[in-house]
Formats: sequence, structure tokens, C-alpha cells
Amino acid sequence: MMTAVESHMTYSNSYTINQEEVYMTQEDDWDRDLLLDPAWEKQQRKTFTAWCNSHLRKAGTQIENIEEDFRNGLKLMLLLEVISGERLPKPDKGKMRFHKIANVNKALDFICSKGVKLVSIGAEEIVDGNAKMTLGMIWTIILRFAIQDISVEETSAKEGLLLWCQRKTAPYRNVNVQNFHISWKDGLALCALIHRHRPDLIDYSKLRKDDPISNLNTAFEVAEKFLDIPKMLDAEDIVNTPKPDEKAIMTYVSCFYHAFAGAEQAETAANRICKVLAVNQENEKLMEEYEKLASELLEWIRRTIPWLENRAAEQTMRAMQQKLEDFRDYRRIHKPPRVQEKCQLEINFNTLQTKLRLSNRPAFMPSEGKMVSDIANAWKGLEGVEKGYEEWLLTEIRRLERLDHLAEKFKQKCSMHESWTGGKEELLSQKDYESASLMEIRALMRKHEAFESDLAAHQDRVEQIAAIAQELNELDYHDAASVNARCQGICDQWDNLGTLTQKRRDSLERVEKLWETIDQLYLEFAKRAAPFNNWMDGAMEDLQDMFIVHSIEEIQSLITAHDQFKATLPEADKERMATMGIHNEILKIAQTYGIKLSGINPYTNLSPQDISTKWDAVKHLVPLRDQMLQEEVARQQANERLRRQFAAQANIIGPWIQTKMEEISHVSVDIAGSLEEQMNSLKQYEQNIINYKSNIDKLEGDHQLSQESLIFDNKHTNYTMEHVRVGWEQLLTTIARTINEVENQILTRDAKGISQEQLNEFRASFNHFDRKRNGMMDPDDFRACLISMGYDLGEVEFARIMTLVDANNTGVVTFQAFIDFMTRETAETDTAEQVMASFKILASDKNYITVDELRRELPPDQAEYCISRMTRYIGGDGPTGALDYISFSSALYGESDL
Repeated sequence: MMTAVESHMTYSNSYTINQEEVYMTQEDDWDRDLLLDPAWEKQQRKTFTAWCNSHLRKAGTQIENIEEDFRNGLKLMLLLEVISGERLPKPDKGKMRFHKIANVNKALDFICSKGVKLVSIGAEEIVDGNAKMTLGMIWTIILRFAIQDISVEETSAKEGLLLWCQRKTAPYRNVNVQNFHISWKDGLALCALIHRHRPDLIDYSKLRKDDPISNLNTAFEVAEKFLDIPKMLDAEDIVNTPKPDEKAIMTYVSCFYHAFAGAEQAETAANRICKVLAVNQENEKLMEEYEKLASELLEWIRRTIPWLENRAAEQTMRAMQQKLEDFRDYRRIHKPPRVQEKCQLEINFNTLQTKLRLSNRPAFMPSEGKMVSDIANAWKGLEGVEKGYEEWLLTEIRRLERLDHLAEKFKQKCSMHESWTGGKEELLSQKDYESASLMEIRALMRKHEAFESDLAAHQDRVEQIAAIAQELNELDYHDAASVNARCQGICDQWDNLGTLTQKRRDSLERVEKLWETIDQLYLEFAKRAAPFNNWMDGAMEDLQDMFIVHSIEEIQSLITAHDQFKATLPEADKERMATMGIHNEILKIAQTYGIKLSGINPYTNLSPQDISTKWDAVKHLVPLRDQMLQEEVARQQANERLRRQFAAQANIIGPWIQTKMEEISHVSVDIAGSLEEQMNSLKQYEQNIINYKSNIDKLEGDHQLSQESLIFDNKHTNYTMEHVRVGWEQLLTTIARTINEVENQILTRDAKGISQEQLNEFRASFNHFDRKRNGMMDPDDFRACLISMGYDLGEVEFARIMTLVDANNTGVVTFQAFIDFMTRETAETDTAEQVMASFKILASDKNYITVDELRRELPPDQAEYCISRMTRYIGGDGPTGALDYISFSSALYGESDL
């Protein structure tokens, strides 16, 4: 029984407490009417004593007997100050009973101030050394300061601690934590908690469920040695007790929670940093790949343009045709992969920018000279040079073709002329007239006149030779030197023949007065035979003349000229018969007057047999010429078929490409369904386009046949192979870009948590105001769209929004920009402040972090990534080698130091 004074000093204020802040009542945890189970009391004494000492040792003291050492209230107040970090009222220094009660009341008041409801625990029981009440008080302190703040998935205290244990031990065999008593008897649960957080301390695979004493002692010893958790339980007591004390187990397990809580916080911070760094590393890798691919493509263009700009003409048709074949290989083999690389480069650039935007990073700016626009300009320059190169090749081939024809014609005419002039200089230089008879002089005179007539007839051929040589020089013929030398030789020889002819005529005329007229019939024959012979030489030359044509019209013109020539043959035959008639008259006179003829016409080397032989040759060449012309007609007809065959395909493929380009501009707007369904539809559409490639290849084959046949024009179509090639490349690039836009929309949807229904709503709104159906809205339509969705826009606010959706001031808003704007405010992305806070946890609240801390908390590759990029910490409070994680966090997001 207590005295009245003692009753008056009872800690009655412990009942006055705000019920909304009650943490936990004790009715379910403490039976005040029954004595403690002896086994439980023993476990609680040991556990609670060890728990108190784990905190009191920080103040340099400890307790031996839990109900005796707290009786004066001094160590109880000290314990509360250590575990709360707060100062309690100054204790009374007296040793009287009321001094002790006052100190204990100060401790109980402090406990109450923390929202704890104390039931039936008064200062007198503690001062009197009531073991049951003392243990109850210590359990209340443990609940409030060691267990209350434990929270896992919105559960708290006992339930939160139990859920934490269940989650940490779930992967381990033979462990099933359901409570804080029987579930811990075999020691495996405690060993699993240690192994989960520090696998280096325990080899869990060697533990046996049938050896609980060893398991428990292993856990106790490891926790005390490496985790600074004092031994609070006896293995034998736990194993030999049917149901171990729940409060003792909870107290001990809570020490593990607090020991590992800091590590888990650091682990969470490290995971956040790793996630951010992984995004940064992936983006940097994409940037490096873009830079590498852009460099390679620009280098290829840089190497290719000089080759296409080289206009050094070859000297032979064969060499120029090889250049044309090399150019075809370039167009068929070398350029198409580069077209794909250019398209892929643009796609990679757009994807990278989308990822940077979604991860709250600044936009990627390629190195100088490697922007997408730079590559496009370089590509445009390449195509311009490429077109000029092909035109130059074809022009040069035509020139060489003309040169080969002229050179062959030059050689033929020179050979005929040189054959005619052979021996003429020696003949004109003779002085046979000095010793000739009258008849011989007359013959020589007439013969010379015939030669002059023949010489004049050959003047036209000499002029033709000179004209052809001049044209070869103007066309820059490779062997112009030999042509000029041969032409000069012929001209010099012709001038010399003229001089010698005049000199011989002068000599003959001087002695002509001394001689009588020579037989006029021989002279007449010679005069008529020579021009006729020259006409036949010209006819034979024309019949054997080489020709080059490029159309049916041109060959038809030659056929008409040949028909006109054949129409002159009857008149020529009359001339031949008249000339032969003169010879017959000579024979008749000689026979009539008995003149013995020598058989040689003194005035000409031409005999009637020569005329007849050459006439037969002319008649033989006429049908041969007919055959050549008809063969050329067949070749030109074949060329015309090639033109029509190419045109028939080009007139189908050209409009097909134009139609597909128009369809693609609408397809992303018209396709319904989810983005994945749109993607599948677009890829099927792309596959249909790729399947059409065989038609392009067939047209390429026909184009090559036309070029090999030297066909360079086609009046049956407006589509050239170059038009089709450029259109095909643009078609492939456009469908690839359209697919990439949908891929970026998927990235945006997944990164920002947009549902398919939301995306469909956004698409429906966009399509409604996309009046041109080209996948873009002008500013007025965009504004109307926003107003229809509930935005109240003033001029200033709308101007601000336009800077977001049209940063480059293009005057249009794309669907991707529209989606980015609609989801911008709800984006859940990491920020520089969040990353900075995570580093601060790893650095234990310091403004710097060390290399060792980074390597301990982060995976090796990401730790080295941070070390290589962080700058030195310049604050005076850091050790040598400390790193500045604050500037690094800001730099990740393109921000200035916070």
C-alpha cells in the first residue's frame, strides 16, 4: 500500500494526451494483471539491457541491472537524451526518494510529449524497482524511438517491420517470416537478413535448418562484430522456449532494420544515379555514333566529289566508255548504301533529340559542319556535280564518236588522193618533149591537158581533206599532230603539182607551134574519159563512205540521197557509152584508113577496159550500199523499240512514285488504331514500296541497254532515269521518316505515361484542325485547336507556347510538337536537383564526394564515368582529391551550377 504522499506524487499527468497523436496503446502488448512468464522476463531483461547499453555507451556509461539502475531517474533521462538527440530538463541532484521520483517524472513527461500513452506506469513503481513496470516502460521507449518510424508500403511499426523482414528474406530457402516469435527460432531468418545486405559476412548455402543453435550464434556473433549490434539474446533460451518473447525479438530485429536503413537509402540514391548516368551514357553513345556516321558520310562525299569533278577526257572511245561504266557502278553499287546511311543518320538524329527531350536533357548540337543541314547541303552539292559529270560523259562520248568517224574518213580520202598523186611529180618533171617527134609532142600536149583536167577535178578532194583536218583540230582529236602532218604534206605536194604542171605546160606550149595537131579523137576520148573516171571515183567513194546516225529520220535522209544517186545512173551509162563510142570511132577510122594503132592512147592512161572495169565496180557497190542502209534502218528501228520500251515503263513508274509520295503525306494522318497498329501498317506500306524495287531495277536495265546502244534522247517520255532515281530515293527516305515519327510518338507515349485513349484524342483534335491534311497546322489552326480543348489564351501566352512548339520559327506545328506540348506539364523525369540529392546521400550530407565513396556505392563502369567527368571540389572543407558532384549534376541537364 502507498502512503498518501506517495499517492499524491504518482505520475498522474501521463493520462493527459491528445488522442489523435496516440501511437500505440499497451493493452495488446502488456498484461498488467499477470506476472511475466519467467522465460520471457529473462529474455526481455537481457534484450532490453543490451539495447539500452547500445545507446548509453555513446554517453560513456551503461547499466547492469535494469530495474535498479533506472531507479534514481538519472540514467533514464540520459538514455532518452541519447536516443532522441534532445535535451531534457535539468535533473534534481538530491538522493532523497522525492528527488528520484521527480527525475523519473521528467523522463516520463518527455516520453508523453512524443505522443506515447502510458498506462498504469508511474514514477513510484520505477523508483521502487518494479521489474514488470520497468520492463514495460523500456518497451514503450523502444516502440516509440526504435520501431514507430518504420514504414513499408503505408504500413507502420510492427506491421511495417514484419513486412520489411518478409521482403528481405523472401528469396531464401527454409525461411518463412510470419511473426516475431516462432519464425525466428531456427536462426535462418536472422542469417538471411545479414546475407541479403552483407553477403560477404555469411555463407548462407552452408547453414542447416536442423542446427538452430549454431545458426543463431553465427548471426549474433557476426552482428556484434561487423554491424555494431550487441548480443541481446541467448540462442539456448530462444531454442528451448516454445514461443520466444515477441518484444525481445522485435527489439533485436529493429536494430538490423536501423543498421541497414542507411545502406538501403544509399542503395536507392545509387540506383537513381545509375539510372541517370545510364541515360546519359546511352545518349553520349548515340551522339558518338551520329558523329562517326556523319564524319564517314561527309568524308565519302568529300572523296567522291573530286572524282566527279574530274573532267579530264580520255583519248579513245573505249576509255570513255569505261568511265561511263565506272559511273554506272557508282550509281548502282556505291551510292545506294550511302543514301540509306543518310536516311538512317536523319532518323538517328531525330530519335536522339526525342530521347534527350524526354529525359529533360538539352538538345544535341553536332560538331561544327556535321549538322543534318550540313549533310543535306553536301549531299545536294554531290548530286549537282554528279548530274554534270554524267552530262559531260555523254557529250564526250558523242565527240569521240564523231572524231573516230572523221578520222577514218580523213584516212580514206588521203589514201585515195595519195594513190592518185603517186608518181605525178616525176611525170611532170620529165623533159621527154625535147627529143620527141611531132606526133609525140602533140601527144604529150594533149596528155598534159588531160592531166590538168584531172588535176582540177581532184581539187575538191584536197579541199575536203583540209576541211576534215580542220574539224579534227577544232574537236581536239588526240592524234591531231599526225593528221596535221599528213594534211600539210598533201597540201605541199598539191602546190608543188600545180607549179610543175604550169611549168610543163609552158614548155609544151613553146614547142607546140612546131608540131601539128594530134589526133582529135584520142584527145576527145581522153577529155571525156577523165571526168567520167573522176565521177566514178567520186561515186565509189560516196558508196563506200562511212556514216553515223541517231534516228530513223537521219537514215531515211541517207536512203533518199542514195535513191537520188541511183536515178543518175542511166545518164551516166549514156556518158559511158558515148565515151566508148569515141574509142570505137578511132578503131573504125584506123580500120578504114589502114592505120596501125599501138593500142595506147597517147593522151591518157585510161583505157576503155579501165572505164568498163570501174563501171562494173560502181554497179557492184550500189546494192552493197542498199544493204548497209537497210541494216542501219533495222538498228534504228531496234533503238526506237528500246525508247518505247523504256518510255512505257517510265510513264508508269514516274506517276506511281508521285502518287506514293502524296499518299505518304496523308497516311500518318489517316491511319487509325494504336501507335503499334499504325507502325505495323506503315511498315507493311514500306514493304509494298520495297517490293516495287524490281520495276526500278528493270527500268535501270532498259536504261543501260539504251546507253550501250548510244541512245541519248527519248521523245516518248518526260521521265529520265535520273528523275526516277531521285524520286525513288525521296520515296524511301519519306516513308522511313514517317515510320520514325510514329516511333518517336511511341517513345513519347511510354516515357510520359500517355494512354492510347489520350493519344487518340490528341490525334483526333490535331486531324480536325489539320485543314491541309499534310501533318502540320498553321498558327491560327493551332490556336483554334487549343481553344477547343479548353485553353484560355491571351496574345502573350500564345506567343510563349509558339516558342515551345515551333522553336525554329518554321510557321507550322507538327504532330510531334503538339504531343510534346500536351504532355509537357505531366512529365515525370529526373531533375538536376533530384540527382544532386541522391549524390548528397552517398556523400553522407557533405558538399563533396570522394573517389572511394563513388567506387563503393556505384557499379564500376558508372563510378569511373563519374570520376572521369567530375571536377575537383574547390571548397576548403574537403580532402585532397574530393570531387564536385553539384556541378556535375547540373551539367547532366545542361544547367548552370545551382
